[in-house]
Amino acid sequence: MSIIDNRKAFFDYFIEERHEAGLVLEGWEVKAMRAGRANIKESYVMIKDGELYLIGTHISPLPEASTHIQPDPTRIRKLLLKREEIDKLIGKVEQRGFTLVPLNFHYKGGRVKCEIGLAKGKKLHDKRETEKKRDWEREKARLMRSPT
Repeated sequence: MSIIDNRKAFFDYFIEERHEAGLVLEGWEVKAMRAGRANIKESYVMIKDGELYLIGTHISPLPEASTHIQPDPTRIRKLLLKREEIDKLIGKVEQRGFTLVPLNFHYKGGRVKCEIGLAKGKKLHDKRETEKKRDWEREKARLMRSPT
């Protein structure tokens, strides 16, 4: 079950591979995510000291869930992956010019997971091509539905 999707990532990048990562979250963040108060549109994954961190994710705290602490909605969150996966991703990012972007947050076994994608940036003409394909698919579906 998906909590939130990053549709902008599919418009801005070619997604080559997908990986599922765990997240280090605080209790108030999980409650806010269940209420749908997360935004990953401007998020990205950074590599630091051989670890992966999620930056730019905004999770708005619920007023009743975080009364005894001062929540930071845009704090840096650590991603949890196996060492072999991390090493493979770091190698591809450093050598081939890929970037890591979060694609969605979802539940798996009662825990919040983040699906990250190994992505290559699209040029402007690629974005225009994607837009043309989307418009043509919409037009084609409309023509198939019409009774004429």
